[in-house]
Amino acid sequence: MNVVLVPATRLARWVENFTTGHGDTEVSTADGALSGTAADGSTFSARLPFDIAYDGPPDSAAFAAAMVTPADWGILLVRKGAFAIARMHGDAFAESKVGQRHVQGRTKAGGQSQQRFARRRDNQARQAYEAAADHAARILGEGLDKLDQRREVVTGGDHAAVDEVLADARLKGLTVVEPWLAVPDPKRGILEQAAKDACSARVEVHNS
Repeated sequence: MNVVLVPATRLARWVENFTTGHGDTEVSTADGALSGTAADGSTFSARLPFDIAYDGPPDSAAFAAAMVTPADWGILLVRKGAFAIARMHGDAFAESKVGQRHVQGRTKAGGQSQQRFARRRDNQARQAYEAAADHAARILGEGLDKLDQRREVVTGGDHAAVDEVLADARLKGLTVVEPWLAVPDPKRGILEQAAKDACSARVEVHNS
């Protein structure tokens, strides 16, 4: 199985190329996704971003039209020692922050030296997560001071690191939605690409 992220402007052409490469394709709608089965047995299943279920006609143009970006949402990318955060208005950046904190790599030393090193490394990681949570609370938590308010956020990077940051009580008003973004250490360019990928359809492809 391959997974590709396809923006709305390329979705119809992507389906056309799939048909060209695999033969006549029967397109259908099932389980909230747009699916296709080609003559050679290859299949695809496309899902809308932001956990939106698709219930429209089995048509790639209609599916692309249903790829609507929320008016107010966020991005949280975290890896050990690096983070990138953005609050979005549609596809525009309202506010963002990219940061790095030093976290030492692993050591081959043994005994007490290794234990001291591990404690120091854990402390550095915890401080990095706390810094990311502080910025996330300021940027993503803005305006969520009422109990009934929620903000959708797309996450990525390292699952454990993201979970550490989201455990902060100040971020309880965030709702994590798909897609998960597998990104390297987040920098400004990575954040900008993540904003585009978050708004793209997630397409699973099974080639026969």
